[in-house]
Amino acid sequence: MISLERVTKSYGNFKAVDNVTLEALPGKITVLLGPNGAGKSTIIKSIANLLDFDGKIEICGFDNKTIEAKKSFGYIPEVPVLFDLLTIEEHIDFIGSAYKLHNYKEIADKYIKLFNLEDKRKSLAKELSKGMKQKLSMVLALIIEPKALLVDEPMIGLDPASIEDTFKIFHQLREDGCAIFMSTHIIDMLHEWDEAYILNHGKVVKYIKREELGDSTLKEIFFEYTGEE
Repeated sequence: MISLERVTKSYGNFKAVDNVTLEALPGKITVLLGPNGAGKSTIIKSIANLLDFDGKIEICGFDNKTIEAKKSFGYIPEVPVLFDLLTIEEHIDFIGSAYKLHNYKEIADKYIKLFNLEDKRKSLAKELSKGMKQKLSMVLALIIEPKALLVDEPMIGLDPASIEDTFKIFHQLREDGCAIFMSTHIIDMLHEWDEAYILNHGKVVKYIKREELGDSTLKEIFFEYTGEE
């Protein structure tokens, strides 16, 4: 589970995130929606402990700053953070060793095959296309078999087939009890989701469960609460 309690992030007098409380539950795909500048990336980076903030964030019951929390969750950033001079295999070995994983090669092989990266195993990160870098970033987050997964705009740079494969992975992780928290502004790509928080001007303006949609669509509700057209 990922939980935020009264989280605020200010830059001088400007509040990028203003007193936000939310949670992503195990076995659920929870999405964070909002127009550009709403504070989505600030929340994601705060959860990942890349920003200082006021309030409380826990991952699987641990403070997000602790080693226990970091062992429990995977993070797929919007822009992959890779080492230019390491190959795909070297990246995988690095993460496997850092997390002291025993079966990471077997898990990595599964995702490498799924994302059609087999012929790129020996390629340096700087030689990979944008989409391939995003796929590698996903593989690195998934080989730790996370109990919670933090995802920031995961579909950018991916081809349609890879997008479908990604949602299949998310579906299986959800079935396995993983808490998936995904930030995006591309609502049309949301094939599966369970709960949604709509953010605007740093505040949560709407929380909704999928079964509560009725005759409305998530896009319609998004427009209603953000004034976007």
